[in-house]
Amino acid sequence: MLVAFFRALILYAVVVTGVRIMGKRQVGELQPFELVVTIMIAELASVPMQDTSIPLLNGIISILALLLVEVVISYITLKSERARTILCGSPSIVIQNGKIVQKELARLRYNVNDLLEQLREKNIVNVSDVEFAILETNGQLSVIPKPQKRPVTAEDLKLSIRYEGLPYTLIMDGHIQHKNLTKAGLDISWLLQQLEIRGLKPEDVFFAYLDSQRNLQIEEKEKQR
Repeated sequence: MLVAFFRALILYAVVVTGVRIMGKRQVGELQPFELVVTIMIAELASVPMQDTSIPLLNGIISILALLLVEVVISYITLKSERARTILCGSPSIVIQNGKIVQKELARLRYNVNDLLEQLREKNIVNVSDVEFAILETNGQLSVIPKPQKRPVTAEDLKLSIRYEGLPYTLIMDGHIQHKNLTKAGLDISWLLQQLEIRGLKPEDVFFAYLDSQRNLQIEEKEKQR
């Protein structure tokens, strides 16, 4: 049992490392070759995990081989437009000027119900309101509404908007986030001074962050009864 337990831990660590190497993507955003590699890695990891008679090294080497293939293919598709088209395909226009491109739907074997569902997810009810709808290579639908159907922007109203920066988490569950302090151009003495003004210590804070307007927002820990 201990052998099976430690084999599972080792394979888990290898698979997680492999997925991290493949990049930060959700399953629905993977390209076809990436999805195939992901499925095969899961299968390769499960076999030596279940059958302890199979050398653990065999499973690890197979996983590393697939990761090497994935990294090489990713590099090739990054450098070659032709290879990217062959391996990943190309985006397809399925709605143009408010009209469904029926031939493209038939070629992609993509039915109208799926198209309408994805439009509704983007708060678009009428096909006629769409200038272009593009089915991307990862299966996601990108929608460009007609100009008169797009939300009004500050630029349309000729309004001047103040720049907003990124918010930074400074304290999480009583622990100071020193890296974020540095990124925000602040230091520990400033933070402690701000806490002291409010009569707090870092361990009293559940969540504190610097908002996009560079104001310090603090949420105290709830008192335990």
